[in-house]
Amino acid sequence: MQQDFEGRVALVTGGTRGIGFGIAQELVSRGARVVITARKPEELEAAVAELGADSAVAARGSADDEQHQAEAVALAHERFGRLDHLVNNAAVNPQYGPLVDADLGAVRKVFEVNVTAVLGWTQQAMRAGLSTSILNVASVGGIRAGSPIGAYNASKAALIHLTRQLGVELGPQVRVNAIAPAVVKTKFASALYEGREDEVAQAYPLKRLGVPEDTAKAAAFLLSDDASWITGETLVVDGGVTLGH
Repeated sequence: MQQDFEGRVALVTGGTRGIGFGIAQELVSRGARVVITARKPEELEAAVAELGADSAVAARGSADDEQHQAEAVALAHERFGRLDHLVNNAAVNPQYGPLVDADLGAVRKVFEVNVTAVLGWTQQAMRAGLSTSILNVASVGGIRAGSPIGAYNASKAALIHLTRQLGVELGPQVRVNAIAPAVVKTKFASALYEGREDEVAQAYPLKRLGVPEDTAKAAAFLLSDDASWITGETLVVDGGVTLGH
């Protein structure tokens, strides 16, 4: 395993399971140390134990809580002395069904966590001297319409554009990119495939759903120096499902 993140420190929001944990695990395996955030202390404890206490530390809180954001960024410096990479992975999706019937409070929460909080994390990290790159976790829902999670999809479309905007504003010091996965087999996405995985996978040219390792490798590339001339881009990681759409 290449050690291209040796000496680097990353902060991964929503880093205890699924895509976020996969990214944290990939970075640690390549030499990084990580701060992971989440709301549930038992999940944080288990994730740190798996990543290794020498390589990982946990910060508990809600992704859209400004005080939590500041404390997590400060923890990176206190524990590891620096912050090189930020991974904005935490997201929520309390809205399901037609948007014309959606509870606006739920819609506001989606945008607060999935978009506004990403900007908040970015502001906190930049003020604290973030030095290298940011990776935002978007979704193919942000590039096409049609599913019953319209608020989530709209928030991811906003995140994709925010990635471009920050790419312009933060260069040349910091690069900002995103990945846009299709359905990845995680607890967060389980309602989209559970009990009918083979049926769902038939829509994918590669005939399988994603796993966290698929997104982790793509994320690590965009965070790494191998992507040093790439910024503002969103890499679609979808098994080909958006081809022809």
